[in-house]
Amino acid sequence: MTSRRNEWLDFWERRELPVLTALPYLLLTLCTGFDLIAGGGSLIDLALAAGAAALMSVIDLRDHRTSWTEPQTSLGTAPAALAFAVITGLSAALVIRQPLFGFYVFTGYFWAWRLLEGPARFVGVALVAGTVAISQTGSGPYHDAGQIAGLVAVYLVNLCVAGTLTWFGWVGEEQHGRRGRELEEVTRAHAELERMVRENGELQQQLVTQAREAGVDQERRRMAREIHDTIAQGLTGIVTQLQAAQRAGGSGSGTGADEHLEAAIELARSSLAEARRSVQALAPEPLAEARLPEAMQEVATRWSALHDVPITVTTTGSARSIRPELEVALLRTAQEALANVAKHAHAHRVGITLSYMEDQVMLDIRDDGIGFQTLNGSSPRRPRDDGGGFGLTSMRQRVEGVLGSFEIESEPDGGTAISASVPAVTAAG
Repeated sequence: MTSRRNEWLDFWERRELPVLTALPYLLLTLCTGFDLIAGGGSLIDLALAAGAAALMSVIDLRDHRTSWTEPQTSLGTAPAALAFAVITGLSAALVIRQPLFGFYVFTGYFWAWRLLEGPARFVGVALVAGTVAISQTGSGPYHDAGQIAGLVAVYLVNLCVAGTLTWFGWVGEEQHGRRGRELEEVTRAHAELERMVRENGELQQQLVTQAREAGVDQERRRMAREIHDTIAQGLTGIVTQLQAAQRAGGSGSGTGADEHLEAAIELARSSLAEARRSVQALAPEPLAEARLPEAMQEVATRWSALHDVPITVTTTGSARSIRPELEVALLRTAQEALANVAKHAHAHRVGITLSYMEDQVMLDIRDDGIGFQTLNGSSPRRPRDDGGGFGLTSMRQRVEGVLGSFEIESEPDGGTAISASVPAVTAAG
């Protein structure tokens, strides 16, 4: 039912402009016919009617509006006002000559609405009300005060009625225009919202892709560090022990060779276990069932026994549990630093200090080895021997990855000191 009603309303709305456009021609033709039938028609009346019809035709041919609520743009303000004045003048002349043209002059209100805007529209209505009043009072002549008073009274009635209708018509037009503008704004806002939603969707997809790529890259880096800190170090130790066993066997000392072989086997087992824990993203074995100071002591003890280099571990401050990833970063840094000492430093003793401060936990590892020349105090300028890299990049990335800081101090024949600090964020925080 609602759909059929809407179709019906749309049907008549589409016919509003054609009907109102044709109505002045129809009334002008009827009035001219009445004038001829009444016997008062003359060439002057026909000329005036023809002039009015011609002027209306010119305006209609230039007017391409699809609705009366649209503003008049086919004529400029001055030409439109002039056209209205000419139509009103022709209407006044016709109604004065023949009051029957009063049916036609009523359409002057349409022209006031079509051609004029703003306050000028009310002026036009006032002029048309005058021509209508002339037709309604018999077109004169007005010889006495009573006739003039009657004309004025009829004029005022027409003016009030037409002015009121024009006022509310103008209000309705403004409201219609306001609603149209609001609808346009809503439409633009909706289109903008759709565009933003599309852009946000594309951005979200990009972020998801970037996050996935970053996650893959981060996991690749983690595995590279874990492999370097566990498998690579373990294999290095195994090679060292097997070489020592080979040398001991060649010298005829079977007991020494057996000890080195047992150490190599133990290193292989430990490296395999650490590799599995790295793949499963588990904490290093020393941290699995111990706090960081005890785990650091265990790592140092194993290293000292393996490389026969004395090492001391000192803990200062109030030891407390911090977040697992922070403990792992410090423990792995210590393991890598000790591996570098074993491969490059030729040190006679090593010291590890684990300091618990109020807002950070600091790890210091010092050796009395041959040292190296640093670049800007942060990285080696060159290795002291041909043994390969120092693994400093891995340590720095691991520490800085948990918002920590990493520093190196070394000089040729002056030993090396490595310092790593991480935020003292507790496990509960």
